[in-house]
Order: sequence, then C-alpha cells, then structure tokens
Amino acid sequence: MTTSLAPRTRGRRTADDLERVARDGIAALRSGMDQEADARAALAWVAETFDPGAVAVASSMANTVLPHLVSQSIPGVDVLFLDTGYHFVETIATRDEAQRQLDIRVVDVTPDLTPGEQDAAYGSDLFATNAEYCCAMRKVEPLRDSLRGYEVWISGVRREESSTRAFAPLVTFDHKNGLVKVNPLVGWTSDELSAYADRHGVPMNLLLDNGYPSIGCEPCTKPVADGADPRSGRWAGSTKVECGIHVI
Repeated sequence: MTTSLAPRTRGRRTADDLERVARDGIAALRSGMDQEADARAALAWVAETFDPGAVAVASSMANTVLPHLVSQSIPGVDVLFLDTGYHFVETIATRDEAQRQLDIRVVDVTPDLTPGEQDAAYGSDLFATNAEYCCAMRKVEPLRDSLRGYEVWISGVRREESSTRAFAPLVTFDHKNGLVKVNPLVGWTSDELSAYADRHGVPMNLLLDNGYPSIGCEPCTKPVADGADPRSGRWAGSTKVECGIHVI
C-alpha cells in the first residue's frame, strides 16, 4: 500500500521570478519532429533549472509513462496523486505499482472532506448534481494547495486529447497557481505513449485495455466505443470536458 506523504516544504522563488524562468524556458526549447526528444530536452531543462525538491509531477495514474520519464532526469521526484475518494480500484493499484517499481515519491493529495462528509454537507452524489463543484473541491483546490510548495509542476497534458488542449504549450507560466508548468508529452500520440510503455515495461492502468482510454473518477467515467472521442467517457452525458485543473 502506498504511504500517504506530505509534499516537501521549502522556500521558493517569487511568482515574478518564476514567470521570468518560464520565459527563458520557452525561448530555449523549440518543438521538433521527435516528440520523445522534445520531452527529454524539456525535462533536462527542468533538472538544470530547479532544485529536485521544487519539482512536482501530477499523475492521474491512467498510465505511468510521465512519472517514469521524469524519474530518468529527476530520480525520487514527487508525484502528486489526487486521491479523490472515488477512484477505480484499478487506478489505486496502478498508483501502488508505480510507487513499487519506479524511482518516484508518491504524494497522496486528498480533499478536506471524505466522500461521506461531502454527502452530509452538500447532498448525496454531488458529482451527479454539480460536477463542477465536486471537481473543484476534490481535485482543483487540493492540487492548488499542494503546489504552493513547488516552483514547477509537470503534467501529462497532450494536444491530441481534446480541442481544449489542442494548443497546449511545452512550457508556460501557470498564472492560476503562480509557478512554471511543463507539458513534456504535449505532442505525443496515444500510440507513442503505448510504445514507450511497452519498451520500458512501466505500469499501465488495466482499464485502458477494457474500453476506458481516458480515466477519471469511477462514478463519472464510462467506457468508450471504438472510434469515439477518447474523452467522451469522462462526465458522460454532460457538456463538461475538463475538471478545471488545466483550465487557465
């Protein structure tokens, strides 16, 4: 079982300083045709620019390609896992296997309220009646609070995933959270992710092979038909397409 760890605490540069660092990174890194080379170049820049303890990876544990890739440049890196209390058992198993196999430090980030306490305060199944508020309380706010101790966070956002992510940059300044954000996999395809996972034998969520190309909380995620939008199973039956973490 994964041990619940607190994010490391430390001093950090100001938001203005980090915005300048982000601009330097944008100028230094240019996307090319080799997506894995771009990702490794971005992570090399992170390793050269930031103290290892100032770096966080955010992972939903749909796959562990990103934690594995980052750990090659930054061994022992903090990997923030948003333990919403509503995950599939397969997702929790992937988290535990990632901690066992990879050179990372999993940090479970939890909301203030348990699912039962949330039901008591806001009514049963808030995820069904007000998904925006549920995501805000169980994902967006806990991650925002955890990121305060870091200078840079690394996400698995990919342009291929949806129209809302189609223009995501390799490096940017995250004004909402006040730190640098790096998206090393931004240009990768699903096939490239799978090939990397196969080549390196990294843990993958078993749901990926069972009709779930995009995996969120269990009550809000449905299987997707072959050929359908990979994210159409997220918040199925609603117009919601993002939890709010990657919305500027």
